[in-house]
Amino acid sequence: MEKIQFKTESKRLLDLMINSVYTNREIFLRELISNASDAIDKLYFRSLTDQQVGMQREDFAIHISLDKDNRILTISDNGIGMNAEELESNLGTIANSGSLAFMQETEGAVEDVDIIGQFGVGFYSAFMVSKRVTVLTRRFGEEEALQWESEGLDGYVINKADRPGVGTDIILALKDNSDTDNYDEFLEEYKIRSIVKKYSDYIRYPIRMEVEKRRAVEGKEDEFESYFETETLNSMIPIWRKNKSELSDEDYDYFYKEKFFDFENPLRVIHSKTEGKATYNALLFIPARVPYNYYSKEYEKGLQLYSNGVLIMDKCADLLPDHFSFVRGLVDSSDLSLNISREMLQHDRQLKLIASNLEKKIKNELLDMLNNQRETYEKFYENFGLQLKWGIYREFGLNREMLLPLLMFHSSKEKKLVTMSEYFERMQPEQKYIYYASGENVDRIDRLPQTELLKDKDLEILYLTDEIDEFALKILRVYEDKEFKSVSSGDLGLEDEGDDQSAQEQSQEYQPLLDFMKEALSGKVKAVRLSQRLKSHPVCLSSEGMVSLEMEKILNSMPTDREVKAERILEINSCHPIFQTLQKLHTEDQDRLKLYTEVIYNQALLIEGLNIEDPVAFSNAVCDIMAG
Repeated sequence: MEKIQFKTESKRLLDLMINSVYTNREIFLRELISNASDAIDKLYFRSLTDQQVGMQREDFAIHISLDKDNRILTISDNGIGMNAEELESNLGTIANSGSLAFMQETEGAVEDVDIIGQFGVGFYSAFMVSKRVTVLTRRFGEEEALQWESEGLDGYVINKADRPGVGTDIILALKDNSDTDNYDEFLEEYKIRSIVKKYSDYIRYPIRMEVEKRRAVEGKEDEFESYFETETLNSMIPIWRKNKSELSDEDYDYFYKEKFFDFENPLRVIHSKTEGKATYNALLFIPARVPYNYYSKEYEKGLQLYSNGVLIMDKCADLLPDHFSFVRGLVDSSDLSLNISREMLQHDRQLKLIASNLEKKIKNELLDMLNNQRETYEKFYENFGLQLKWGIYREFGLNREMLLPLLMFHSSKEKKLVTMSEYFERMQPEQKYIYYASGENVDRIDRLPQTELLKDKDLEILYLTDEIDEFALKILRVYEDKEFKSVSSGDLGLEDEGDDQSAQEQSQEYQPLLDFMKEALSGKVKAVRLSQRLKSHPVCLSSEGMVSLEMEKILNSMPTDREVKAERILEINSCHPIFQTLQKLHTEDQDRLKLYTEVIYNQALLIEGLNIEDPVAFSNAVCDIMAG
């Protein structure tokens, strides 16, 4: 029969398959198996109403055979088959899957694109590994079989052929090996097995292959013989499509550890089936601990995305918001086409609806864990709480309602993690602010001089131990109309009218001393003041403005040429014996007062965990004081 030319669009896609270099050629087997499954579906559903089909559900299967000698790989099915018209429309015309647009956008640079998940390459993917493709098919209800054959861009021929039963054989004559490409791997049992397991494990029909095995020769010790046995390569029934009542915790744990290569059981399993505007099955897991690369650029978030049990994307980032990127799992939706590009997914309304539903579901599960499994939630928060706080900060509070109920901080009263609502419930009636203190760890924060007055008034303080904490609270600004206030802030809103007047009078009395000390520090501080917050400690630093002392420390640790400075206030405890010494030096020895001022300031820096500008000078000053 005369050779038929491919249509223009199909020819361009075929050229892409034949001449482009892809690192994931194995995708061809997924596509051909999916086509075979679709063909069986059509005949199976017909069998439900047409007794002439004469086949039961268990009679359908897909077979893979390997001929290493002739380098032939065959995928066979007993589905509905194709006639001449269907061969022309299915194999001679490009599918409407975004493939043509993709080619046009990436023309000239396709070698840099990973083919997996980009678009449904369908039947044409066979040419990525084949120099000749033969399709032997017989349609249900017809006596005559047809053979379609093509060696690529020159076109194809269709001839009459013989096939004993209905269905289709895709016969691939593999390309010759080269220095850079090894096509023989697609004739190895282990390779075919791994590809089927990865992409087509949940195809609803058995995928069978004759595999070579070994057994001991009867009556002969230490002697073995080879034999062949037909084996089913796929599990067929996805765990996420089963009812929860059919599954045990052990089933979920085994699936999670095998699927996601974890050694520990998940903290939480989220198994949901949703129907309506978006129909999908989701099986999500919250890991027990942080993956080794989670807080690095190398970590790639996303859920596995299936369409009717067929994997179409291994990491679909659009299904998870960044603040829940620690969740592992998968989504299987019949509403999504197998032939869908990554670009199309980004604009797919169904996918966005699924993602929104999943976000709410994850939040509700975490809240349930917080309310009913406190210890488990605290274990989760120890690992992933940082990500929740980043979610508040990175989106400038956009996720406030979603994430705020999940946040926890250490408490000065409870000596453990508490939620914002728990803190709020314990606030004193006249308390103006929600107080917090920042530092490297709870013990260090607990000893900060700035916390003394608040503790003396039995006010609870949130201890912020992560670098992101204070930045997140700055974004939140308030909780239930109560403003967040750092213990190092200039105004804590604690002094009553009498105390405030007394403090002002005392400050005026000693203002010359305070001005002298400020001058001695040569612009290092905005002011030197008598402290209203210190009880037993002699000195501390406070700050004014948007940048706190802890924020200054964190920002300056980042790789940037710009140095950030908080507006520092040096506070002196007028009830401490050191203050009497400073008064005396102001009238008797102002040079020595300068020395004392430098030492006191550097002590305040050390308390805050800030660097001393000149450690040598500080050490010498301390020695001078000790020497009298």
